[in-house]
Amino acid sequence: MGGGAGPPPGRAQQAGKVTRIGFLGSGFASSKGSPAAALRLGLRDLGYVEGVNLVIVYRWAEDKYERLPALAAELVRSNVEVILTHGTPGTLAAKQATTTIPIVMTTIGDPVAAGVVAHVARPGRNITGQSFFNPELSAKRIELLKETSPRMTRAAFLFNPDNPGIGLPPQAVEIAAQFLNVEVQQFPVRSRDEFESTFEKMEQAHVEAVEIDDDAMLVDNIGAIAASATKRRLLSIGGKELAQVGGLIGYGVEYSAMFRRTAVFIDKILKGTKPADLPIEQAAKFEFVLNLKTAKALGLDIPTSILLRADQVIE
Repeated sequence: MGGGAGPPPGRAQQAGKVTRIGFLGSGFASSKGSPAAALRLGLRDLGYVEGVNLVIVYRWAEDKYERLPALAAELVRSNVEVILTHGTPGTLAAKQATTTIPIVMTTIGDPVAAGVVAHVARPGRNITGQSFFNPELSAKRIELLKETSPRMTRAAFLFNPDNPGIGLPPQAVEIAAQFLNVEVQQFPVRSRDEFESTFEKMEQAHVEAVEIDDDAMLVDNIGAIAASATKRRLLSIGGKELAQVGGLIGYGVEYSAMFRRTAVFIDKILKGTKPADLPIEQAAKFEFVLNLKTAKALGLDIPTSILLRADQVIE
């Protein structure tokens, strides 16, 4: 038979069986590094090939979180066998839409605090997936900023107030900042159209740095955020992709790896495992990316301790 078009030998699904999966996306289908592409790769590894024995029904909110409940309801009506979603807004919308169809969530900050599940080890009901410790991650980032620039005393925290999972990260940042003698001001932004005015407010507040929350809308627009921060000579920190598009520091999980990993959860569920019996996995690997080119543009002398700890240095 021919080359690599079909499912891997021994892993193909039952002949004639076509699996239907629903994908509830908070952002845009055209987003760089699309999570859907990573999901398809993971599913292909396990023998599910879109257009052969797999149909993925996509719904995209395009950063308008108020659309998520209706889109989740559409997926339920589409008779999908599993719904994959990401982040707190999408997961809560899926949870509201169905108590019977299995839901696999990923890139969610704290599913217990957000009220998605009762316990990480035994999630119960019809939901399982992956989390990445968002509050702790947010606190770590302010520590990295301070270590990078010990003289820093004022920082901004950029977040989307429409994200229902936003409660804990700002608190974690403020608690960490108090120990570091850093004053943190919160700056809400709901859409790309508000970036310019929000960064003008930061400039007026004389902040020296900005931390960007892991919100889907902010991640979708991370290039514009990095450019705005550098333009105003602000140190910036966020997910690893921030440094890759011109920000100063990226510290976080590899989103594409998490989406690819969701295929394992989906496969187990399709083969009979109940979501309630699949413990929620918590990210164990965080990558530290430093953009030395941006540091030089900001006139920043990076401490040796930071250079040595970086997993990747962009020059």
